[in-house]
Amino acid sequence: MTYNAPYSGLPDPGYQSEFYDDIPTKRFIAWIIDVVIVVLISIGISILTLGLGFFLFFGIMFIVGFLYRFITLNGKSATLGMRLVAIEMVRSEGTPFDTSTALLHTVGYYISMWFFLLQIVSIVLIIVTARKQSATDHVLGTAALNQKARY
Repeated sequence: MTYNAPYSGLPDPGYQSEFYDDIPTKRFIAWIIDVVIVVLISIGISILTLGLGFFLFFGIMFIVGFLYRFITLNGKSATLGMRLVAIEMVRSEGTPFDTSTALLHTVGYYISMWFFLLQIVSIVLIIVTARKQSATDHVLGTAALNQKARY
């Protein structure tokens, strides 16, 4: 009988901690950068609609944010903010996100953002767990890794 450890494709945080160094701080900085990008795109769309978009600004921001996150995670397994701080998201096998994982991760992110308690739980998990995984990461078996340690 063989034992397969969970997340067997992800680096072991005990032996390869460089993959997880500073991940909570980097994720926070990446999140701020991504929010700024989404707000700027949403303002641009609102201006292009001759100001009418400002009446629906939060709806526009939701749609832009969802599409931004899904498209960037699907394409390069990292949002622009994540790329700037040199982290990338990987699946439990250690491979980049595919379309379904990017979609599920985006949906999970938005669910955790809608429920304040779940967002607090996610933040605490990112800070205290060995692989620095959010609640969505735990459900999907994904993790954020430092790119410099990967290559």
